[in-house]
Amino acid sequence: MALNVLMLSTLFPDMSRPNFGVFVERQARELASREGVSVTVVAPVGLPPWPLSRAPHYAALRALPRQEQWKDLSVHRPRFPIIPKFGGRANVTTMTRALLPLVRRLHRETPFDVIDASFFFPDGPVAQRLSKALGIPYSVKARGADIHYWGERRGTRRLVKKAADGAAGLLAVSEAMRQSMIAMGIDGDKIRVHYTGVDLDRFQIADRDEAKAALGFAGRPVILSVGALIPRKGQELLVRALPELPDAVLLLAGQGQDRTTLEKLSVDLKVEDRLGLLGGVAHGGLPRLFAAADVMALPSASEGLANAWVEALACGTPIVISDVGGARELVDRPFAGRIVERTPQAIAEAIRAILADPPDRNAVRETALRFTWAANGDTLVAHLRAIAGV
Repeated sequence: MALNVLMLSTLFPDMSRPNFGVFVERQARELASREGVSVTVVAPVGLPPWPLSRAPHYAALRALPRQEQWKDLSVHRPRFPIIPKFGGRANVTTMTRALLPLVRRLHRETPFDVIDASFFFPDGPVAQRLSKALGIPYSVKARGADIHYWGERRGTRRLVKKAADGAAGLLAVSEAMRQSMIAMGIDGDKIRVHYTGVDLDRFQIADRDEAKAALGFAGRPVILSVGALIPRKGQELLVRALPELPDAVLLLAGQGQDRTTLEKLSVDLKVEDRLGLLGGVAHGGLPRLFAAADVMALPSASEGLANAWVEALACGTPIVISDVGGARELVDRPFAGRIVERTPQAIAEAIRAILADPPDRNAVRETALRFTWAANGDTLVAHLRAIAGV
């Protein structure tokens, strides 16, 4: 039978943010490729009230089309009002009001069978309200910060828990995330582990020496970290570990509020000549960076199951990560890398060990082969069909 899915996602790429939520986009495309499945994406865009919305840094968002074909997906981008730095809980109400006329119209034209919310906050509570208005079931996926941050804040914890309780089914990016959800009182019987996927044709082993030479680091150890430059990701710990890794180059792929702090720290530690701040890197540019890296390090304070972990392994690059989220579900064999304490000393020691005795790259890649988009799609289709009863 046909399955018509309304996918609600505040994490979805657009022309101004091509890397934003690429994993959600890829999951949506995999779902839409299945026989008998139709997917309509609603990706709300938050903008402050006029005249704040006229500020230059909102120009790219203002210019986005309200509806477009994004690759092979039909994507709607309705606007909803936000209050910069103070939104949070209020976003649920303002987003719901903005979305209801659109989703009601779409539902009248071609009735949806189920709502698939890609993130727990604000997507989950909004999906709950849309579900009630349309009279159809909904599912929510927990990815990391939506549970570890929004699920712990006093102003939003109740909304997250209520959305979980009302859902017909739930998804978690890892078993560790599922256990975190259970710990906050969510019914574990309706949570299904839904691992991310990786494009194994794009992320694959390439000549490391050639990749290093192309970047200008021939003959030098290269440490790569892929993630937003924010305190939670732990890049400061990597910069602090750099003095203990002579000759190594640290490349940070990402952008965020910590950039200036990291630059200053590198000067203070006299390692600025060995720190490369690459800024935002297009997703398609990551394989060449993983190919050049001897190690991919990401000592986050919290994660679900980071895509960068899996993509690095697919390229034959071992990882050094903290014991968070699904780390132990991924680094379940010595070839994959090391799980370390979040200290510069522990990080440096693990990186030194890998540099001194590099694992076989094919064995490293083997760790990632179970994380395919086909498997991701199979799980999602089965989950949504069960909820919708079709």
